[in-house]
Amino acid sequence: MKVVIAIDSLKGSLTSLEAGAAVAAGVKRVFPDAETTVRPIADGGEGTVDALIEGLQGKRQRISVTGPLGEPVVAEYGIVEQNTAVIEMSAAAGITLVPDSLRNPMNTTTYGVGEMILDAIQKGCRNFIIGIGGSATNDGGVGMLQALGFGMLDKEGIPVPLGGKGLEVLHSIVENNVIPELAECRFHIACDVTNPLCGENGCSAVYGPQKGADTAMISDMDHWLSRYAELAKTVSAGADKDHPGAGAAGGIGFAFLAFLNGELKNGIELVLRETELERYVADADYVVTGEGRLDSQTVMGKVPVGVAKIAKKYRVPVLAFAGAVTPEAGLCNQHGIDAFFPILRRVSSLEEAMEKENAETNLTDTAEQVFRLIRSVEEG
Repeated sequence: MKVVIAIDSLKGSLTSLEAGAAVAAGVKRVFPDAETTVRPIADGGEGTVDALIEGLQGKRQRISVTGPLGEPVVAEYGIVEQNTAVIEMSAAAGITLVPDSLRNPMNTTTYGVGEMILDAIQKGCRNFIIGIGGSATNDGGVGMLQALGFGMLDKEGIPVPLGGKGLEVLHSIVENNVIPELAECRFHIACDVTNPLCGENGCSAVYGPQKGADTAMISDMDHWLSRYAELAKTVSAGADKDHPGAGAAGGIGFAFLAFLNGELKNGIELVLRETELERYVADADYVVTGEGRLDSQTVMGKVPVGVAKIAKKYRVPVLAFAGAVTPEAGLCNQHGIDAFFPILRRVSSLEEAMEKENAETNLTDTAEQVFRLIRSVEEG
């Protein structure tokens, strides 16, 4: 029997590989001779760097960069095979780096994201996989571009201030000091939103409030981003503020599209491609997947359904495990997951359930019982 296991991390509890190993242990209790293959997986958001480093034998990099509030932060990214850098925007510009009382997109910047890219370029990387979820910013990626040498200038020819407020005085964009290596780079952006840059569905209106924007800020930033998009056309004829995903992560999606020839990709599909999961699944007898919580959002581009989609190409049964399931999780059965199972085995608090030892035990014990049923059915 061959069982391929690709489970998303149980955030705050187990990494993707740790969760997979726990399931494999349960399978082995029932089928000691089974071939269990654990593959790290993520959906392009939190945990993507860890998953790809572990799955592709990469190396972790730690550098000091400019944080979202302009103060230094230590950010991690990975370098994997073929000079590919794996970066999570949130490591340098994430909302979790900003205390609630200081959340204000007029002040937060993506400059540190550009510094991470620059560091990877200096270390020989030319291929980039970048997850852009969880940002604290709404600067249209201007800070990132400044770090890479783009001149974002006011009327006096002076670089605009960092943060969303810099957009107010942005008057011209010049490329005199852009690092030449950028022309050799390819950017694959994990992006699961389709918002345009501006308007009622744009980044300011939809995501600004959760980043600390009030009504006046939203109106101002939307106007400034629209003007920024017009200025972008002076250096990039293809700059399109209405491109699906241009409004992702406070407009950094637009910056990648307009200035760096970036490609916006579905997060789980991008990770699945890079980790070559299909190669392992093709001849499997069972595929096991899962995440911390199965609900209606699972079918909207999350790991379990992405894994199931591949498995169903080869008619492989798919099982899913989760810390919790909601009534809406039944939708998963319509998207390739043949059966799913919550792993909690007794009444407990959230904190108890998320303790690493408890989560591992729950996963292993649940997997054991499911595969006992499989053995019983197979033996007839």
